[in-house]
Amino acid sequence: MPLPRLSRKLTAVVAVLTAATAVVAAAVALTDTVTTGTGGGTLAERAAREGVLIINNNAEPVSLDPHAVSGAIDLRVAGALFEGLLANDPRTLAPVPAAAESHTVSPDGLTHTFRLRENLRWADGRPLTAGDFLFSFRRVLSPRLAAPNAAQFFVVKNARAFHEGREPDFARTGFSAPDARTVRFELEHPCANFADLVCHPAWAPVPRHVIEKFGDFDAPGLPWTRPGTITGNGPFRLAAWRVADRIEVVRNPRYWNAAAVRLNAVRFLAISDLQAEERAFRGGLLHITSTVPPLKVARCRRAEDGGPLRLDPFFSTTFVRVNTAAAPLADPRVRRALSLALRRAEIAANVMRAGETPAFCLTPPVAGGYVCAARLREDPAEARRLLAEAGYPGGRGFPTLTYLYNNHETSRLIAQAMQEMWRATLGIRVELQSQEWKTYKAALAAGTYQLARSAWSGDTLDARAFLDLFESRSEQNQTNWRDPAYDADLAAAARAPDAASRDAACQRAEARLLDALPVLPLVHNRNKFLIRPEVRGWFPNPLDIHPLSAVWLEPAPAKSPAISRAAYRESTAGNSATNSAGGGASAAKTHCRPPCE
Repeated sequence: MPLPRLSRKLTAVVAVLTAATAVVAAAVALTDTVTTGTGGGTLAERAAREGVLIINNNAEPVSLDPHAVSGAIDLRVAGALFEGLLANDPRTLAPVPAAAESHTVSPDGLTHTFRLRENLRWADGRPLTAGDFLFSFRRVLSPRLAAPNAAQFFVVKNARAFHEGREPDFARTGFSAPDARTVRFELEHPCANFADLVCHPAWAPVPRHVIEKFGDFDAPGLPWTRPGTITGNGPFRLAAWRVADRIEVVRNPRYWNAAAVRLNAVRFLAISDLQAEERAFRGGLLHITSTVPPLKVARCRRAEDGGPLRLDPFFSTTFVRVNTAAAPLADPRVRRALSLALRRAEIAANVMRAGETPAFCLTPPVAGGYVCAARLREDPAEARRLLAEAGYPGGRGFPTLTYLYNNHETSRLIAQAMQEMWRATLGIRVELQSQEWKTYKAALAAGTYQLARSAWSGDTLDARAFLDLFESRSEQNQTNWRDPAYDADLAAAARAPDAASRDAACQRAEARLLDALPVLPLVHNRNKFLIRPEVRGWFPNPLDIHPLSAVWLEPAPAKSPAISRAAYRESTAGNSATNSAGGGASAAKTHCRPPCE
């Protein structure tokens, strides 16, 4: 039932007040920690002079534990605090030495040996050794911890058996530390992209000497990540964490490459309202936004070149996750009807507006040359026929479904568009339910939903970065869908002797996924955000990986009440690069003049 006119007005007033409150809160939170005695200008300008980068991270992280998180919001902070054996080059994404100074591979491709740097230390001064890495790998694979990225480790000998409890002795896995500076992996089979996997924060070490003060090493939810307690080995250390407000990290003087880190601090804000975020940026309170409101994107793209908008290539897909154990969604005919009724091109063009493309398969086109052959289609008549065949002609007798999404403006707009498409085409009712990030993620993990908004950004430019999510035993599956044949195809892809047979196995797997539809792909995303000209080293790449140890700030020489177009043109050179890891993807950026109104 539509809201009465007065209620809609009141709702709009509340939304405006909420946005204004968020901006004021952000200003207060920032002002109390950035020195004001270093000259005039906006807060962002003053912070730039002090080497303090201010990023809106969009929401409160689920955790700072690199083994317990999977979302980009969480991993960005965890990646500042912890560092694994290898890291991604900020320009090309190629694996480069990090905590390890060298990486060698045996002729048969089965043994990978990493030599740690000399005198590595935790941020609290304790020595960091190969034993800390072994402890961490055992922890991330512990069934009790239920780490969301545990499947990344299954290429290592007996790692899956240990994770599933079939091999209780960790010493019988392929992880070993021959001495204090050597970490070795014995693989189940050769893995061409093993070095890329090792770059992920899930492979970072965590401090045993801290964690075990609070309980068992693999107990989930231990409070070891609080300020004053947590210690990492990354380029930054935690200085402050105000829940639902901000997280601040400062340069770690004990980081092995501290002399090369040019930022003094990074401040991650948690403004979830997109309009408030854009106002905060326009008001000089932010250097980088998490995204851009769809209407602002449209206006920016129509404006002349020279503004703060960046539209970067992105290895990412937005999709609907379906709980296949919940009636009536257990019926594949119902899932197909829901998919056939969606008008994806309209969602991309009229809702998202940043050059996103309709997704008729799960894997984005920037998948190392892989392009899915199986394709979904849109067919309203067939959607109605299938729904009638399932026992709900014209939607009669169909129960009301609930669609869960995180409290984000773009997610809300997409939800409303799909709600109307399903009503108009199928005659069914879908209620929308918004939750804050932590609650939403918990509902997905617990399976307490029917339909849910989801998006995934690949960790490597590989089709399996998406397809592996829905393997039967993956912690990321969360749909209650299981298909042994799909699992067998993925296993064949992992062991394929060449790229052609690997791609063929992935094609079979994705065709099965699109036939069963435990997920409904919607759009392939673009990475859209606003960035100030002072920020350098934020290079475009399809994985949206930006090592903060390689980012720096160049303060504007003259103060200005507004950001000049010339400054943005100049900043383009400092942030652009040809992306050799992008599978030919363009690294072009679109700009607009401030303030995108």
